[in-house]
Amino acid sequence: MEKREQMIYVCSDAVGETAEAVVRATIRQFDGHHVKIRRIGHIRHEDEIRAIMEEAEKSGGFVAFTLVQPELREMMKEEAIRLGVRAVDIMGPMMQAFIDTFNDSPKRKPGLLHELDDDYFKRVEAIEFAVKCDDGRDTHALLQAQIILIGVSRTSKTPLSIYLAHKGWKVANFPLMPEVKAPKELFLVPNHRIMGLTMDASQLLKIRTERLKALGLPHGAKYASVERIMEELDYANSLMRQLGCHVINVTDRAIEETAGIIMGYM
Repeated sequence: MEKREQMIYVCSDAVGETAEAVVRATIRQFDGHHVKIRRIGHIRHEDEIRAIMEEAEKSGGFVAFTLVQPELREMMKEEAIRLGVRAVDIMGPMMQAFIDTFNDSPKRKPGLLHELDDDYFKRVEAIEFAVKCDDGRDTHALLQAQIILIGVSRTSKTPLSIYLAHKGWKVANFPLMPEVKAPKELFLVPNHRIMGLTMDASQLLKIRTERLKALGLPHGAKYASVERIMEELDYANSLMRQLGCHVINVTDRAIEETAGIIMGYM
């Protein structure tokens, strides 16, 4: 018998990014290969909730929601009871705790997280900076970077740069290779801004081998040889010691986890 696809409906009267982030973090704790997320944002009417809940009931899934309008939250709860569908209120308990503890009233305005405020423009500027400074493209900009990521190829420098940029940090990254001299700017910035990324050789070998397959290149290329990987790691570790920077082993670490460590250093 074919296994039915597991569905989680993410509902919001804004864009639903907060609820989806919580759902995806939860899925990672399970064997979630068969789970599909359907995100429905900008919900304004009770009829929309009724339709979503009926679809969730038919699919055998459940709903995660962030609704700041009390009438929409109430409708979601009523439909959950009527149809026997589990509905998880992600924001409601937190808002109620705020009300009860600090005796304050919420604005009940959807999408405040994404308002075009100073933080928004700061993130946009940071993302543009990360793209401009990716993979050592602009070594002069290392002096302006708040965070500099260094490491050998395939140690997650680019995705980390973009993730941190979305948090508002100006990040530059530079790939380390024995044949390429480290830029002088690396020795001019405070070493607490520099994050050295390293990885176990066996894991790096697997990642690079898969990268070769994806590019259609021969399996025996030097890039994915044990000897080359050890040479690069030895060089990188030596340079990191010389710089006196933070060193993070990213083996089997999620991008979010590594980013959390980096922001903790800052």
